[in-house]
Amino acid sequence: MVGTRSEKALVLHGRGCNCAQSVLGVFAPGLGMTEETALRVATGFGGGMGRTSGTCGAVTGACMAIGLMRGMRSTEDAAAKEATYEAVEDFVQRFREAHGSVACTELLEVDLGTPEGRAAAKERGLFATRCNGFIRDAVIILEDVSAS
Repeated sequence: MVGTRSEKALVLHGRGCNCAQSVLGVFAPGLGMTEETALRVATGFGGGMGRTSGTCGAVTGACMAIGLMRGMRSTEDAAAKEATYEAVEDFVQRFREAHGSVACTELLEVDLGTPEGRAAAKERGLFATRCNGFIRDAVIILEDVSAS
């Protein structure tokens, strides 16, 4: 049986979800968003934002979850915007400390923006090994950041 959020996120990843979907997907239902909506919203963020090897999907998924947790509810809610930015900054700093970067290309050491890079990542099993670690750690860090 899958118990923790990080375990559930890895199950989603194993079922074909990208890193962003896997992270957002396990937090969204408790934050007023269905899993289906979370999967749809986060679809374009995999592979470092649509396979452009930008920011890691586990990081962007966590940022979206932080927005649901603390984000602005109106244009006058500057305090919520500031709280969101602070939580994202804390999350990114912790993730970067753990992994050295938040950039997909640097984390995987391949460029998912090219067919050759995607083939190399698949051949080396990076999605099942490194990405799973990024997803797991993003969920754990996010749980800690959201509790503070």
